[in-house]
Order: sequence, then C-alpha cells, then structure tokens
Amino acid sequence: MKLYEKLADEIEEAVRRGVFAAGEKIASVRQASQQHGVSIKTVLHAYAILESRGVLETRPQSGYFVRTKPPAGVAHAAPKRVSATASEVDVSRLVLSTLRSIRAHDAVPFGSPYPDPEPFPWRRINQYANAIARRHSSWNLIDDLPPGNPELIRQIARRYAENGVPVNPEEVVITVGATEAINLSLQAVAKPGDTVAVESPTYYAMLHAIERLGMRAIEVPTHPVDGIDVEALAQIIAKRKIAACMVMPNFQNPLGFQMPDDRKRALVDLLTEHDIPVIENDVYQELYYGDTRPTTLKNFDTKGLVLHCASFSKSLTASYRIGWAMPGRYRAQVEKLKFLNTLTTPSVPQIAIADYLRQDGYDRHLRRVRRLYRQQARIMTALVERFFPAGTRTSAPQGGYVLWVELPERVDSMRLYRAALDCGITVGPGYMFSTRNAFSHYIRLNYSYPWTAQSEAALRRLGALAGELAAHGEKGDRI
Repeated sequence: MKLYEKLADEIEEAVRRGVFAAGEKIASVRQASQQHGVSIKTVLHAYAILESRGVLETRPQSGYFVRTKPPAGVAHAAPKRVSATASEVDVSRLVLSTLRSIRAHDAVPFGSPYPDPEPFPWRRINQYANAIARRHSSWNLIDDLPPGNPELIRQIARRYAENGVPVNPEEVVITVGATEAINLSLQAVAKPGDTVAVESPTYYAMLHAIERLGMRAIEVPTHPVDGIDVEALAQIIAKRKIAACMVMPNFQNPLGFQMPDDRKRALVDLLTEHDIPVIENDVYQELYYGDTRPTTLKNFDTKGLVLHCASFSKSLTASYRIGWAMPGRYRAQVEKLKFLNTLTTPSVPQIAIADYLRQDGYDRHLRRVRRLYRQQARIMTALVERFFPAGTRTSAPQGGYVLWVELPERVDSMRLYRAALDCGITVGPGYMFSTRNAFSHYIRLNYSYPWTAQSEAALRRLGALAGELAAHGEKGDRI
C-alpha cells in the first residue's frame, strides 16, 4: 500500500470512529505533513482520495472539513406490512431488452450486470487452457460427466475449508455458471405451481429461475443492512405453504449488504424448523471489503437444507462460466438433473481454472480487485450524492460492484433508462428487481469499470437527467 493510501485510510478510520465529527475542520496540509512526518505531496494525495470517497470536502479559503453526509443506507420501497400474495413471474422480457440495449448501443455500462473483465487474469487462464488442449487431442466424454473434474472440486473444497466452511468434496457438483446451479437446485426442491419466497428487491436471475420452472414468487421485505426480514418470512410461512426460499446473504444484488451472522443463523433456524430448503446464491463471496471472508448459510446448516450456489464468473473469469452447487441432502437429485439438463460441463475450462488455483496468485488477484472495487464504490457514491437531485439516497455496499440508488418518487426509472440511453449511458431500472413494480424510482449502477473523465461526465449527465425528471417527470412509463 502506498504511503498516501495508508494515510487516507487512517484518517477515514478516525472519521468513522468519531474522532473527527461531521462538519469539523481537520489539519491543514502543512500541519498534517508535520503531524504524520510525511511530505506535503503525500498529504495532498491522501486528501484527494478522501474527497473522492466523500469523506472530506474543501471550502474556499477555509481548508478541509469532514463532509456532512445524508443518513446512511437506503430506505427502500419494500412493503411496510407482510403480504401473503404470490405473484406470477414475468421479468425476462424487460431484462433481455435492457441487456440488448447495453450491447447494441456500446454505451457507458453503468447498467451492466457483469464486472469489467480487464482486472481479471483471463489471459493467464487462457494460456492454461491452450496448453491443456495441445496436450489432449481428444476427450473421453465420460471424463466430463457429473459431478465434474476431481481436481477442481478439490480446489473448491480447499478454499471453503481455509475460510472455515466445512465442505465434503463429494457434495460439490460442477455446473455451467451459478445460473445453472440455481436452476438445478430450484428444480430439485420445488415443482411447477409451487411458491418460492424471495428477497425484495431481489436479483432478477432468481426470478428468471422461478419463471422458467412455472413457479410463483412471494416477496419478503428486505433490509438494506440486515437482509431478508426473518420475522416477516415467519409470518408468511404461517399463512401459506412455501416450497423453498432463495436469498443472497452476502453482497446481495442490488442492495450490496452483508447479512449479519445472527440473522443468517436465525434464517436457517426458521427454515430448518419448518423443513424448508433454502437456495443460497453466493456468487460475490470473494468480493468482500472487510478483513475476512464472510460466513455463508452453509456454516449454520445442520440438516442439509442449504443448497449453496457459487461461481468463478464474478471473481476470476466470466468467459468460461464455471460454477458449482453444494446441495446438501439434495445432492443426488441435483447431480441427476445436471446430467439430464446439460449432460456435462466442458473439461478444459475446469482443468484450466484448477491449474490456476493450484499454481497462481488467486488471493493476490482478489486483494487487488477488492481494493479497486472498494475505492470505486466510494467515488461513485460521492458523485451520486453530489450530482443527483435532492432526496436521492444510496446503498452502502459491503462487497460486490453494484450501487442501489433511490431517486425522488417522481423519477420513473424506465423514463430515466430511455433518456440515458439516448445519451449513450445505461442503467439498471428498478422494475427488473421485483414482480410488483415496487422499485419504479430506483436504479442499479455498476462501478466495476475504470473510472475515467468519460464515466464521470456520464454520471453527471445521468444526475442531470434524473433532476429534470424529478422536476417534470410522470410515473408509469414502462417497456
């Protein structure tokens, strides 16, 4: 870590602990240079970082002050009372239209669900894959059959064990990305017509799985810090039959929270009491901003009811689409469904990733990506607070690479989506994250891509468009 980065982190920690209060003036550049025994240039760099993070602000001819921030977190539009009404799911058309627009218009990718591939070691993994292909002129199909490549499975189980999650390698089933793992898991525990409990807002890939299998979704209020409302879920379970629950406890897309351990345990205990399986989507597990990898629902599972799904697409390479499921008591059924649905997962990508995990610096790569995302999250948050209309609030991501933005109620996210697209900018409209249009004045923004003058100008323009709609917009304009 560079000296100015270390100094910036120390000052930010002091602000977080209340050593410096909001609105209070801090040491001048010269004073800080003397206090910390560093050069004036180092202090200027540190203060610039803290300004970009939204920690400090400059006042002409007055110096640097701790910025007065709006209330932390996002007040989302989850229902205030528990509704026991299940909904038919039909969000795929909107999501597909949005993704096509991003690709077709080559726009600033604030609306992309995918991370920027540039920081990832995909070139190195491609080298492993090419070497493997040269060594083997042909493959025996039997080598590709479920559960998957034994060495990759061993490497996956080893990473979990190193992070305090006891995993039996025999439980792991390799899949084509986390999407297949989620679909197979849902297919293993529920049938068409069943009702599945989901977070609100929820990641649209979860809604896709429910829609594809002809099931119904019931949305559960979800707190932007604590995660799914376990008490509200208990009330729903008392009123109707729930076949399964689907959640993202760590760095949920779009809210970005890390569910506290006591809430994770309470959720697993509730579902265990009623013998309800829970599908855990943990694709962002490696992209944490804290000091240690968070726990999973699997840590608290004593009955094999947690079907844990993850992948390398968000942390290593998206091009190979290698994921896995750890389905607990449903392992045999998931393996069978894997064989019936897609037969195999290609061997070369599995072996290439296994070779990389065994021989290269995966943890070093992850530390670099986490630092990058953490800094860019702060930059985007600070600029949204600065350039978007009054009343705008943001989430406080604890990991991952997406920011959830609550706009003034007069701003319809589909109208903003269209207006932004005309300017070469994409966003993720809130309509995609619910079956009930509950988040019509919300957007999701991706901050994984390099922060440039172009992206800053695009965010300023987006804020101006939101301001125009806040002043004159009307609700209800959808695709």
